[in-house]
Amino acid sequence: MSVTDADSIKAPSWWLLLLEGRAFTEYASLQLQSAWRRELPRGDGHPVLVIPGMGGSDRSTQPMRRVLERLGYDAHGWGQGRNLGMNKRTRENLRSLLPALHKENGAKVSLIGWSLGGVFVREMARQQPEHVRRVFTLGSPINHRPDATNVDAIFRRLNPRYTPDLEAFRQRCQPPPVPCTAIYSKSDGIVAWQTSMENPAPNTENVEVSGSHFGLGHNPRVLRIIADRLAQPIQD
Repeated sequence: MSVTDADSIKAPSWWLLLLEGRAFTEYASLQLQSAWRRELPRGDGHPVLVIPGMGGSDRSTQPMRRVLERLGYDAHGWGQGRNLGMNKRTRENLRSLLPALHKENGAKVSLIGWSLGGVFVREMARQQPEHVRRVFTLGSPINHRPDATNVDAIFRRLNPRYTPDLEAFRQRCQPPPVPCTAIYSKSDGIVAWQTSMENPAPNTENVEVSGSHFGLGHNPRVLRIIADRLAQPIQD
């Protein structure tokens, strides 16, 4: 995508934002439909760390982690309370958590990040790739424009000292050196879907699903994609 095209990317429309109410229906659908879960491939027990989106806590990722646990994975929340943005304490805790999970389980860790959580897991994998098996991002603003979201103003209010470093962001657009699966929805009402896609590379893929941003963590299609990729043999 050219610079001009990137500059034309805007936050999702107010109509799409209003449609985020679908997330409640999507969650109810997940709870009422259980047959599809029996079709998912079983896991090998390796650790999976799930990081919530901005404003979310481990409670928001609990439905996903329950599915992963039933498949046989050692699923973990991030244990940092609500995700209010990156700070020194959170950065240090995540930096120590990754090697600890690897050592405890004797296996590399798969990372799943929802929205802002996806930004975090990519950087974790970039800094400590020796501990990471693969990365999943769900509707995460990882490319083109960091401000093409409907929560940018809220983020800046919660992080008043934040000053965007556009050069650093452009460098972070490049994927970390592990297999990366970016999952996005063109009807996302929070994050511009164009910014949720990885740049083409041998270790990246972009998978489109239908649904809301707030429903990505309990979208059956998303969980199928994650279960399929997690079951694939590890790449050295």
